[in-house]
Amino acid sequence: MITMLFRCMRAELIKLKRSFIWIVFLVLPILSTLMGCFNYLQNIGILTEGWYSLWTQATLFYSNFFFPPLIGLYCAYLWRLENFNHNRNALMTSPIPVSVLYSAQFLAVAAVTLLTQLYVGVLYVAGGLAVGMTGLPPAEILSWLLRGSLGGLAIAALQLFLSSLIRSFAVPIAIALLAGVGGLAVVNTDYRLFYPYSLMLVGMNSNRSEDLLAGQMPAFYLSCAVFLALFFAIGIGYLKKADVRA
Repeated sequence: MITMLFRCMRAELIKLKRSFIWIVFLVLPILSTLMGCFNYLQNIGILTEGWYSLWTQATLFYSNFFFPPLIGLYCAYLWRLENFNHNRNALMTSPIPVSVLYSAQFLAVAAVTLLTQLYVGVLYVAGGLAVGMTGLPPAEILSWLLRGSLGGLAIAALQLFLSSLIRSFAVPIAIALLAGVGGLAVVNTDYRLFYPYSLMLVGMNSNRSEDLLAGQMPAFYLSCAVFLALFFAIGIGYLKKADVRA
């Protein structure tokens, strides 16, 4: 079963290999970093905490507007290929269990999501050096990138389900954008751990000098795990019913 899973995951990654998503993958984080560095330089008189201040600006646009739609794009593209012609019917009637197929898709999206976070971290360091930062970036940045990734995986589980349910390429991405913006309204409330699209925002600690998750780390990890498991189970359950109908 494990061998079958990784073979299916490899097939999903091959689908992504020559796709246009890599252009978006490369461009959007660069754009958000450039915008953040520009904001930092324009407000350098009041942003006095060095690398920490740059982090708040470099991740401002990325976390709030770019990251959820990027995950939505990765998920939508995989299902876009399945929705062409009769590919979806062929997928549902293949001898591979639905749970394996869906898990392989999720693992492929998870791999690209983690790669996106790593890329953002590299751009942050490069941007810091470009604007004249001295010394090393704070070690907390690695933790914030990892926490943002965990929140992103919860979003990925939801977006993968939406992309399998909605046979449109653009609609799930638009939902991710709107829901991500909605996270801005929730992130400063006591309900931020109950809204999946705010988990990435609080995990990244974007636009904050203090740690938003101070004293709430166990609850954050639990929320990420619950949302991931919930939407993953819903996605597999839906596809199993679709498989029966097919």
